[in-house]
Amino acid sequence: MTIRVLIADDQDLVRAGFAMIIDSRDDLEVVGEAADGVEAVALARSLTPDVILMDVRMPRMDGIEAARRLAECGHPARIIMLTTFDLDEPVFGALRAGASGFLLKNVKPGELAEAIRVVARGEALLAPTVTRRLLDRFAGALPGGTAPPALDVLSEREAEVLRLVARALSNDEIAAELRLSRATVKTHLSAILAKLGLRDRVQAAVLAYETGLVHPGSAPPPRE
Repeated sequence: MTIRVLIADDQDLVRAGFAMIIDSRDDLEVVGEAADGVEAVALARSLTPDVILMDVRMPRMDGIEAARRLAECGHPARIIMLTTFDLDEPVFGALRAGASGFLLKNVKPGELAEAIRVVARGEALLAPTVTRRLLDRFAGALPGGTAPPALDVLSEREAEVLRLVARALSNDEIAAELRLSRATVKTHLSAILAKLGLRDRVQAAVLAYETGLVHPGSAPPPRE
């Protein structure tokens, strides 16, 4: 099955470079290109891509607002935010709105292709240093303390899994940490998302930080 990709970036050379990388893979296909957020939203609705590469800063409408509008209308595309600058609070807002992760624009070709495959599978780009730094930076400004009643619906084991998701561990790493099978971890994660009404691992991680279930500094050093 070919993964359909929409590229949204105001720089022609960036779009051309990403398109060349994507179209060189047998399982990936560029279905459209947008030069700003307004075009990105319109093309996303008409072309129904599986994954959108969305630049954070674009004219007319930036990538943050475009991602938010697509999330609000329930668009199924997974969104990867592209950035070249230090992350700030609006980018955190994009994660909350439904973006599946972040990549720096200088990403290597193989890493770009794999990132697209990862989010297309419904997983999230929590491993890269950029996302972990984002979560650590803003968690301190979010409400902390006792977890709200909303988390009471989780079992003790599900809460443990959620904590490790927020620390950016993969399913295999969570399985090793808790001495569970990978299939069991996936079952727990599906239950967490369903009970809390969340879209994916990114929103689960953000909620864990927002509620104080996980605090800055609890994550392990970034894996290079």
